[in-house]
Amino acid sequence: MKRFLLCLVAVGIWTVGAALADDENVRAAQARLKESGFYFGEVNGVYNSETSAALTRYQIRNGLQISGWLDATTAKALGVGASTPESPRAPEAETWQRLRRPDQQFLADLNARKKVPAPPAGANHAILPAAQVPESDADGPLRFTLSRERLRDYVAAFVLAGLDPAVDAELGFFGDRVSYFDQGIVDREKLRSDLVRYNQRWPQRRFWLAGEVRVEPRPDSRLRVTYPMRFELRNGARHSKGEVLKTLIVEVTGEDLQIVGVNERRAR
Repeated sequence: MKRFLLCLVAVGIWTVGAALADDENVRAAQARLKESGFYFGEVNGVYNSETSAALTRYQIRNGLQISGWLDATTAKALGVGASTPESPRAPEAETWQRLRRPDQQFLADLNARKKVPAPPAGANHAILPAAQVPESDADGPLRFTLSRERLRDYVAAFVLAGLDPAVDAELGFFGDRVSYFDQGIVDREKLRSDLVRYNQRWPQRRFWLAGEVRVEPRPDSRLRVTYPMRFELRNGARHSKGEVLKTLIVEVTGEDLQIVGVNERRAR
């Protein structure tokens, strides 16, 4: 009995020590992310959606695995200790929801760092090197100004939603009718059934942005967004890995975006 109690005490001490170390790793990561302009919250060691979103931004802009967690590779890049196990973990829904919304504080800070000039007045939306906070025109309502950085956040949110075990997370990024790979125009029920099959086939997935997010405005006011993506898929002993060039056709809906077309081809 005495030996059993000693073991319990030892386990309790180890657990508390691990939790304290974890908090310090998160605190150190928050400080580094704050210095780099990715994080604007309090440096307190609390792992919340704001911290996770900042980590995701750092990951996608540095070619790291897009996970939203302070994994070993991300921690090494930041020069801090890791706080999560190596086993894949689904991101919290609040993280990709935060990334999908325009974070004006992050984008304004990015503009200041890059000294991006104010956008010209006129169009409903414009593609700029970095996003500008919407402002009132003298003779009209707020205009929606888009940017490559906003779209990079959107891609990060889309990738994280694709890791969510709830199919509706990724489905929510699509319009009612979508040009879907080589299947032509499909509706949301077809999309849902395809996403369910994909989740069942590859329950463990890892993704990395392998290059730049490129944006091309189209004559129909939609945007063609392309980006190279590395992947590793696993289901027990079965696995697949490689790189694809992903193409999204997105349209502006209010101050949000929705995907109305998706395709990909093997990059190598």
